[in-house]
Amino acid sequence: MERGNGFGSPIMVAVAVLVFAMVLMVPEVSATRWTVGSNMGWASNVNYTIWAQDKQFYKDDWLFFVYDRNQMDVLEVNKTDYELCKSDHPLHNWTTGAGRDVVPLNVTRDYYFISGKGFCYGGMKLAVHVVNPPPPPTIAPINEKSGSPSSVFRGQYVLPTVFALGALWDAFVWFW
Repeated sequence: MERGNGFGSPIMVAVAVLVFAMVLMVPEVSATRWTVGSNMGWASNVNYTIWAQDKQFYKDDWLFFVYDRNQMDVLEVNKTDYELCKSDHPLHNWTTGAGRDVVPLNVTRDYYFISGKGFCYGGMKLAVHVVNPPPPPTIAPINEKSGSPSSVFRGQYVLPTVFALGALWDAFVWFW
């Protein structure tokens, strides 16, 4: 009679668990999708300078513009056109016609957005400064003065090690 748990050979199970454990050790990197104006959306009664002032925009974040598609638009302009509310020569027209436009912030630089059709004069303009995300935290090296050998077992290695040992134990128990 064949032994097994329906997942294949015990070695394949051990390899799968080890790969899963290694994925857990990869630092998490995620971008933020910012809804411009929060629950007010892209509208003429929102001060976007105040909305953006306490936010940090990182490379690969997204701006999500929600607005009345029949009246407004989303135009990316240069700094001068932003300050003068000129929409004659936009760098990019992000308006898709649905009133739900997503703008990727994939370059570290200043971005300037306005709504044409006169709404910029009512305050529908947004400037964001995009920077590189901070580096992931690093683990301090262990030396005799700052740490003990037991500190090696703390942090990101504990959970993957436990999973790997459990998988190996399970694989050998089922194999023999």
